[in-house]
Amino acid sequence: MAITASLVKELRERTGAGMMECKKALVETDGDIDAAIEQMRKSGQAKAAKKAGRTAAEGVIVLSFNEDNSEAAMVEVNCETDFVGKDDNFTSFAAAVAEKVLNGGADEVESLMEQPLHEGEDTTVNQAREALISKLGENMNVRRFTRFQASSGKLVSYRHGVRIGVVVEVEGDDEALGKDLAMHIAATNPVALSAEQMPQDLLDKEREIVTAQAKESGKPDNIIEKMVDGRMRKFLAENTLLGQAFVKDPDTTVEKLLKSKGARVVQYQRFEVGEGIEKKKENFAEEVRAQAKL
Repeated sequence: MAITASLVKELRERTGAGMMECKKALVETDGDIDAAIEQMRKSGQAKAAKKAGRTAAEGVIVLSFNEDNSEAAMVEVNCETDFVGKDDNFTSFAAAVAEKVLNGGADEVESLMEQPLHEGEDTTVNQAREALISKLGENMNVRRFTRFQASSGKLVSYRHGVRIGVVVEVEGDDEALGKDLAMHIAATNPVALSAEQMPQDLLDKEREIVTAQAKESGKPDNIIEKMVDGRMRKFLAENTLLGQAFVKDPDTTVEKLLKSKGARVVQYQRFEVGEGIEKKKENFAEEVRAQAKL
């Protein structure tokens, strides 16, 4: 029987296993999905599949650099609890993933998962992930990654514990400034580098909100317009890196600091563990009641 892409997709959705594992199981069972699932259970992949639906919002941010710091990778790897997030097996896996991102050339998570975790070995990133799930008993995911190539400046990083990571490229020879900027970005989480780079849909939404708020004052339209413009300027100052007050010297902005040092921020990226993931709220009493009805 021909193993179609739709058949592989269906098995992936039902098991949570990787694409290559699903395809291999289907080939071995001549396209019989139920038989493939049974075979995957026997091989231990089922334990990982059963946990695939559980929310993994804890974990680590890992950074990896090449020898001359001209290239870098930043990866978020998730698990279910901070206890497992501190486990040596989990942190070693996350570090190996970051190294693979740096050197492997994958452009998205799905292709990364099918690459060998370690050079010269057959075990893929996804197979290593599934084996770790079976060993530690929690769902785990490689959620996202980004890769940096310095263009005109130097790459500098900062990691706050294991939960926040920042990489910033700065033109100029002041490495201490780069480190300060990375720490600033970790603390303030600017939406964009400058007002010009602020997403237009976000600006439109904010203007709509502040306009509605200003109209509540009952003042004339010309005054309302000035109020809205003032509030938008404040919004941009608070949410762009260049407009923000520098955390180590609130009397100056990041833009003024850079000008005083003859420096420029080329690019930056900030990752925080679990941001944007909706955590499931556990209700222990409801869980006990549900168990009692079984």
